Amino acid sequence: MRACPSLSLNSQLIHTPDSLCSIIAALQHFQGHLMPTHKSYESAEKALKSSAEKFTPAAAQEAFQPIMDNLKAWGDLVQEQAQASQAALAQTFEVLKDIKEPQAAFNAMGAFAESLTAMFSKNIMDAVALSVAQFKGTVASLENSFPASEAFAGIANGFKEAASKMESSMETAVNDGAAAVKKLRAA
Repeated sequence: MRACPSLSLNSQLIHTPDSLCSIIAALQHFQGHLMPTHKSYESAEKALKSSAEKFTPAAAQEAFQPIMDNLKAWGDLVQEQAQASQAALAQTFEVLKDIKEPQAAFNAMGAFAESLTAMFSKNIMDAVALSVAQFKGTVASLENSFPASEAFAGIANGFKEAASKMESSMETAVNDGAAAVKKLRAA
C-alpha cells in the first residue's frame, strides 16, 4: 500500500493498493488527454456573448409576435364560444320559465340538447381549424427559415397534407355524431 496523491480526504492522502492508484492515475490521464471534455457552460456563454447584440427589445417582440398572435386567436375563440354558450343557456331558461306543460318542457329540453350538439360540433370544428391553421403556419415558418428549404419542402408538404386530412376526418366524425344525435331525437 502507498499513498495515492490523487486521492485525499480532508487534505489527508488515502493509502490504497498500488493497483488502484495506477487505475486512478490512468483514468485521470484519459480524462484529461484523450476524452473530450463537456464544456456546455462555456459554449452557452460564448453563444450568448456572440449574439448579445441581436437580443434587442424589438427583436424579442418580433420573435414572440407569432406566439402572441396564436394565444390571442385562442383567447378570442374561447371568448366567442363562451358567449355563445351563455346566450343559448339564457334563451333556454327564458323558454322554460313560461312553460306549464310537461310535454312542452320535454320538447324545449330536446331543442336545447339539439342546439348544444350543434354548438359543440361548431366549437370543435373551430378549434380544429384554428389548430390546423396554426400548425400549417408554423410548418411554413420553419420551412422558410430552414437552411436548405427546398430539401425540407417535401417534408413540410407532407405535414400540411396530414394536417388537412386530420381536419377533414375530424369534420366527418363530428358531422356523423351530430347526425346520429339528431336521428335519436327524431325517433
